[in-house]
Amino acid sequence: MIEHIDLLIEHGTVISMDAERRVIEDGAVAVKADRIVAVGTTAELRARFTAAKTINAYRKAVLPGLIDSHAHAGHGMLRTMGAGDPNAWMAACAVIYTSASDEQFWRAESAMTSLERLKAGVTTGVSLFGGGDSIMRVDDPKYAKAHCDAVARSGTRSVVAVGPSRPSAPTRYVDWATEPPSSRDIDAATMLEVCNKIIDENHGRADGRLNIAVTLPVFAPMHEPDHGLLREEFHRQAGDYFRLAKERGLTFTQDGHRTGTLALAHSELGLLGPTSFMSHCIDLSEEDIAVTQDTHTRIVHNPSAIMSIRGRCPVPELIDAGVIVAIGSDGSAPDRGYDMFRHMFQCMHYHRRHFRDAGVLPHGKVLEMVTIDAARALSMDHEIGSLEVGKKADIILVDLFKPHLMPLNMPVYRITCFANAADVSTTIVNGRILMEDRQVLSVNEGEILEEVNVAAERMLDRSGLRHLTESPARLWGASHY
Repeated sequence: MIEHIDLLIEHGTVISMDAERRVIEDGAVAVKADRIVAVGTTAELRARFTAAKTINAYRKAVLPGLIDSHAHAGHGMLRTMGAGDPNAWMAACAVIYTSASDEQFWRAESAMTSLERLKAGVTTGVSLFGGGDSIMRVDDPKYAKAHCDAVARSGTRSVVAVGPSRPSAPTRYVDWATEPPSSRDIDAATMLEVCNKIIDENHGRADGRLNIAVTLPVFAPMHEPDHGLLREEFHRQAGDYFRLAKERGLTFTQDGHRTGTLALAHSELGLLGPTSFMSHCIDLSEEDIAVTQDTHTRIVHNPSAIMSIRGRCPVPELIDAGVIVAIGSDGSAPDRGYDMFRHMFQCMHYHRRHFRDAGVLPHGKVLEMVTIDAARALSMDHEIGSLEVGKKADIILVDLFKPHLMPLNMPVYRITCFANAADVSTTIVNGRILMEDRQVLSVNEGEILEEVNVAAERMLDRSGLRHLTESPARLWGASHY
């Protein structure tokens, strides 16, 4: 009996990322509503199904949507600022997120980021709601709602991580909804209340495509002496927010672990576990690796980030210890965006250079780190990360018939070593086609870009930081900024 389905993708090279890591030549994927109902050869699936829509994937790779396991909401609007001066850029985050951003800023930046991701084949992305040195926009839930509204419209899948700004509270925030703008100091209790409201309003939205995670600043007294003076406040935050995550069934993440801080997060704060995914994690000690392994905590490596210049995440060592490691973009910033092909390539070469060994991190492993391993890191592998029957239909097509991707052999190698974001031809999330043949269907690309420009100009005027968009004095002709 022939079954009617909504979508049949046929004649592609299907890189399934299933348990057998099947690569199926002349392969096909069948989709009904938001789920995958079959994966096999084109002949097999054509014999079983008739489809409302058929996509010919001849000379294209068919993959599960890529997953970006660590990035920052807001950063996209700042990516052209402060090039060559990371400290000035971090300081700009603090000023803009607390004092120069409004609902349009967060909505426009989110729409832009979602658009960039879907055009790059990133169907799921983690976005911490703020950043820099842990400055989060948690004085009012309306800003997170504006961000989530834009994600919902785009059609992509997102994990938005919310939590307090770094100790010590209170933190001064400015609201531009009134004329003149109003400002107020936001204490720790209010931040927690706002985070609860953000969860209430947004977790599970858009047919489950939007999920909220909980985040906290990293407690690092061995690296930041002032943290020792704030030990009691860090402990109180850990108790409040990790309890919140557990009670609400949310995942937990932190941004910026380094030597000793994972062990401390476990022994003092109790923050490690199988639903925790920790970012950066540079220069880890043997104890850090051991507690990560023992608690089944997941690690997110950001190979293109500034922290990966200042130290190294021991990715091969973690993998050898049995730890699940995903790749994140840490986007955006003055030197990086959301192209996960770039970050896979960077990851391989970063660690090969460290070990002086071209055999480190096989290309199949880095593809796992942006698909099935990333899904495991986010506790979402039951739904996404591979092309398997019953999973969500998050699927991308990559055009392999291009000069830089020829000849037509070794498709996995070509995806990880030669492809880039512009090679993604089609992006599907929850069974809905968001982009086909490079034409975005879910949103109006031109309108988004125009609003981004308006919001960015307003932000620069309000912040007084327009000088950070000027070219550095030593841009040309010198070996260092």
